[in-house]
Amino acid sequence: MSVEPALSRNERKKAELRREIIDAAFEAFAERGYHATGIADIAARLGIGHGTFYRYFENKRDIVDHVVSATIERIVGALTAENAPGAVDTLEGYRAQSVRIADALAEIITSDPRVPRMLVIEAPGVDPEMANRVLDFFDLAADLNAAYLSHGVERGYLRPGLDVVNTARAINGMILAAAIDGIRRPGVDHQRELSAAIIGVMFDGISRSM
Repeated sequence: MSVEPALSRNERKKAELRREIIDAAFEAFAERGYHATGIADIAARLGIGHGTFYRYFENKRDIVDHVVSATIERIVGALTAENAPGAVDTLEGYRAQSVRIADALAEIITSDPRVPRMLVIEAPGVDPEMANRVLDFFDLAADLNAAYLSHGVERGYLRPGLDVVNTARAINGMILAAAIDGIRRPGVDHQRELSAAIIGVMFDGISRSM
């Protein structure tokens, strides 16, 4: 079993300042908007010089790249191991798996409400390349969700003939709506309530049982 080496004091200070620069940028973007925010605005909040900023990031867009990449990695990481598309073989297992994924996504969304705001609202308006990157991520999320549904059809616990592509997009639409709602109403309990509602629609529907 490998053990990660402990960070030195200097490395910890660098990591802390990097985090502080990201936080200051988030605050500036929220107040002034991405395009109206300059490096000077971010540096002034921390009392650092431009040179210090450029030792950590190439420019303000580099910060957006960092945040988007880290968020995507966390989301994809929640869909591995016991939560991978082929990890379960029964409807009960798929439902339990969906609850685990929903809890993980709720934690990601609520750990810092500025992150979903950046991913959903700010990042697509940075430039066309970033907008396409965000759209590519949403396509990836739909493909991953379709993989869960396809596995269920193959194993026989989801109905044959299910339109897995568009059903996956519909489910992802509900998840995206929950993330947007979390921007205005942050809180892990609220996100879990929304997740439970989404899972209820997925597995139980909304019609009255006859």
